[in-house]
Order: sequence, then C-alpha cells, then structure tokens
Amino acid sequence: MKFCVVIMDGASGWPLPSHDNRTCLELAHTPYLDKMAREGYMGMAVTVPKGMEPGSAPACMSVMGYDPARYYKGRSAIEARSMGIPLEPGSVAFRCNFVTVIDGKMASYNAGHISTEESEQLIRALNDSLGTESLHFYTGVSYRHICKISGREELASIVCTPPHDISGKSIGDYIPTGVGADYLLELMEKSKDILKNNPVNTARIKAGKLPANMIWLFWPSGQIPDMPLFKSKYGLDAALTSGVDLLRGLGMMLGMDILDIPGVTDQLNNDYAGQINGALAALKNRDIVFVHIEAPDEMGHKGSVEEKIQAIEYIDSEVIARIGVLKDKDLKVLIMPDHPTPIEIKTHFAEPVPFLIWGGATIPNGCRRFTEVEAKRTGVVIDPGYKLMEQFIINNI
Repeated sequence: MKFCVVIMDGASGWPLPSHDNRTCLELAHTPYLDKMAREGYMGMAVTVPKGMEPGSAPACMSVMGYDPARYYKGRSAIEARSMGIPLEPGSVAFRCNFVTVIDGKMASYNAGHISTEESEQLIRALNDSLGTESLHFYTGVSYRHICKISGREELASIVCTPPHDISGKSIGDYIPTGVGADYLLELMEKSKDILKNNPVNTARIKAGKLPANMIWLFWPSGQIPDMPLFKSKYGLDAALTSGVDLLRGLGMMLGMDILDIPGVTDQLNNDYAGQINGALAALKNRDIVFVHIEAPDEMGHKGSVEEKIQAIEYIDSEVIARIGVLKDKDLKVLIMPDHPTPIEIKTHFAEPVPFLIWGGATIPNGCRRFTEVEAKRTGVVIDPGYKLMEQFIINNI
C-alpha cells in the first residue's frame, strides 16, 4: 500500500453572512473532492490541543502524526532547521517578517508579498548595521526570515503577537512583553532607519508597491526536542513537498526526503500540477508522500473570499483530479486542512477541521461533499488529531 497526504493549509473556515452563510469550501466548485467524499470516509479532527496557539506548526505536526503537546516548543526553531541554521544551547530563534507599517498601523504583514530576491538585499543591510557575533539575520522565503540571538535564552519567554493577527491595527497595542522585550523592541525600531532609504524600498515605492519599512520579530523558540523519525514511528519511507520553510523543517526533523519540485510556491501561482506529479513520482521508491499547499491559508490571511475559493478550486482541478484518476487499490489518500483560517479574522483559529480518507479498502460513510458541514454530520471526531495518522495507515479506516 502507498499513501498520499494532501494538506490544504487553512482551507476550512466559517460561514460567510455575505455569501448565504456558506464557507469557502462550500462555495468552491470541487467536483473531484466531492466525488472522493462520496467514495470515502469523512470526519473532523482536533489538530490543535486546547490552550495551544492555532499555528501551522502544531497543527501540521498533528496531521503528520505527532503530538504537539509533547514535541512543539516553538515554530521559529523548526524553520531555522529547514534553513540549516544551528541553534546552540542559549540561542533563541525569532521569525522575522518584513512588514509595512503606515501611521502606526500594520498595513501589511508581508510587505506586499516582497520577493525573496529583494529580501536578500534588505537582510544584508540589517546584518551590516545590526549584526554581531551574537545577532544574525538569515534570509528565508519571500517575507519570512529568521533572526538568531545567542547568549540570551531568557528571550525565549517573550510574549509576541504575529503580525498577521493584527492587520489594520495599531502596532503600539501589540509590542513584545516580558523579560528582554525592550531589547527586541529596540531592534525593531532600529530597523526602520536601516530600511527607510534602502534602494529596494525606493524602487518598490516608485513602482507603486508597499515598502518593507520595518521588521517584526515573533514566535521565539530555543532548541527543540528530538522527535522519533517517521520511519521508526510508522514504518514507512516518507517524502514531503511544500513551498514554506516550516513544513520542510518539520519534514527534515522527521527524516523525510524533501522534494525539490520547480514551481512550488506559497501563493496562488503555485504549480499545483507539477507539485502533485512530482509527489506521485516520488511514491515509486517511497511509501508515503506529504503534499503541503499553502495558498488557501495565504488567501485567508489576505481576507480575500474570491482568492481563497480560487486556491481551493486549483487544488481540486490540478491536484485531486490527478490523484482521483489513478483508481489504484494500492493507493490510500488523506486530505485535510491543518487549521481553519477564517476570512473574517484573517488568521488561524483553534477548532476541528474536516478530513477525508479515500482509496484502499476505505468504506464510505455517506458524505456528499468535502465541506465542514458534511464532515460534522458524520459524528466522527478524532481527538487528539495526531492519532488520525495511525488510523489512516494502520487501522485501515
């Protein structure tokens, strides 16, 4: 038996009053997902433990079959792992976003989706002005970067607010708090002068784009505990494809092969067909492949109903369609979001998400569409959600 897991990041959400109280999953035209729903087994899974931040790190950890309450110690360290950044004892990693602040408000948590190439130049400028032996900035993808601070382990306990949680709000109400917060705030303030007249921002403003006029530091984390490799835990050789460092970092921690597939991004312009074709090709010499697609989450953060629907429809027509035509009795598929990203709040929320298991000897349980309502109607709830992977692979539901 071969296995494929499709993570539709942030695809679920809340009923929209402006759209007949339907969610984006309900509004999207998804004939291939719906056909699988009729042929498969659906339910709801609790991917974020009570009291834990509803981020993609703990949620995807659950989807991949690991208890976030035991293994999750911070997201930035996972992203640092994917970027090859070592975290020694006493070191703390922070996610470092380039953001746009206008009149004291968070105008864009991603500086207008600044490119990686532009970010490289800005990161270089930050290191030239602020970098020391104990402080360094590392370029990630697009607006997502890492700031590593050594010898200040107390910084790991600072309380920070992710910038995508405060879109349009006054940043003064959400500055870091706790021991060492003044140091962090000082770095963020100093970044303004460094970035203000950088040629990258001059060119962006001239082109009518938002400037990256500040850094925002959040998600502090120190060293993360060792996790059992996926092969040792589930007995399967695994591979993963994703357009974001977080998932690649998780995959590396679990001993998965990270697939380098051209065209895989975190946006609507993702090469969906290329991503699933590369993933399915990897199953020739691996047992399970994880296909993480970020676009629905990004469109949810953007607050765009139309683009979130479009992302879901791209997944249906370009990814699910290519899986569905296989009709291989030796292929089993799990499809689910990691968490909801409701349009109304433009950020993640901790509540159960729908899952769909299709293929193999799966017995249908009467669903008609891949939606939150249909999944809830089954009465099936997997709590804690990390146990779903074992049921998917071993218990043959």
